[in-house]
Amino acid sequence: MSRVQTITVGPDDADQRLDRWLRRLFPHIAQTRIEKMCRKGDLRVDGGRVKASTRLATGQSVRIPPLPDPGQIVSGPKTEITSADARMMQDAVLYRDDHVIALNKPPGLPTQGGSKQVRHVDGLSEALRGEYDEKPRLVHRLDKDTSGVLLLARSRAVAATLTAAMRHKQTRKIYWALVAGVPTPYLGEIKYGLVKAAGHGSAGEGEKMIAVHPRDMNSTPGAKRAHTLYATLYRVASRASWVAMEPLTGRTHQLRAHMAEIGHPIIGDGKYGGSGQENMGDGWGAQLGGIISKKLHLHARTMRFEHPVTRKMITVTAPLPDHMAQSWDTLGWTEDLAADDPFESILG
Repeated sequence: MSRVQTITVGPDDADQRLDRWLRRLFPHIAQTRIEKMCRKGDLRVDGGRVKASTRLATGQSVRIPPLPDPGQIVSGPKTEITSADARMMQDAVLYRDDHVIALNKPPGLPTQGGSKQVRHVDGLSEALRGEYDEKPRLVHRLDKDTSGVLLLARSRAVAATLTAAMRHKQTRKIYWALVAGVPTPYLGEIKYGLVKAAGHGSAGEGEKMIAVHPRDMNSTPGAKRAHTLYATLYRVASRASWVAMEPLTGRTHQLRAHMAEIGHPIIGDGKYGGSGQENMGDGWGAQLGGIISKKLHLHARTMRFEHPVTRKMITVTAPLPDHMAQSWDTLGWTEDLAADDPFESILG
């Protein structure tokens, strides 16, 4: 067991998440242990309580409580990469160079591990290491059941550059979804804030975000501003619509909570649209019935970003996952019907 340590953050570690910084120094410490140390206040930055996601700045002092030696603990189950997993990861690659990898993340595969997750993109990315010194690093996340473009970086410096670009809104992400009913106006924006609430019930496990009207933001503790653009592309009478969305902020479950709040939940979203509710043409309910899949119909279709090394603009587009492609076929739509950028007119 080590003693209490205080480490000063150096220039090379600035803007890193606390948990990633700590796991680089102490790779045998599990993510769950780091989060527990934060909750208990044992892990502190400049004397203050912090979250695992807190970003560090040059010169800050990190107080690290006594930690077990590497041989004293089991760091948790590691992701076993089968030949099928390796093939799946290679097949998911949309773009790859010496600095950046873009994947088409399959639905149902978590981005990162948790207390009960041992198979996830972060662990399976070892299959994409190749001849490089380290496995690719996650730059951002997608919900487990959301598919589409996911960026990884081949180095810590590239990851930091891409993460900063996302935080400063220098990248663009366009999602496609199948939603209940027909949003009107066809082109609009949603500015409801979001506040976290505990999940409950067998169909609502985990955290859930509650929408907050803009006028109530200042009086709602913990509420964060959120902003989404949406465009209704095609519809099936009044029952369902193909919608493109662009999140201008990056809140947890933002698109799912926003669409449900305006009365048009994403098909297959039991958490925000009611797992047992079937849409009967009234613009509500997360299931269409018939042969339409009950899986979540939310897909990160396109990401546009400046390459962190070459400075060229890169656009990556991900084909629809099988269950959404089947729904599109059933509804008579094809992917090429949509404009590459439905928000070009309002974003300039």
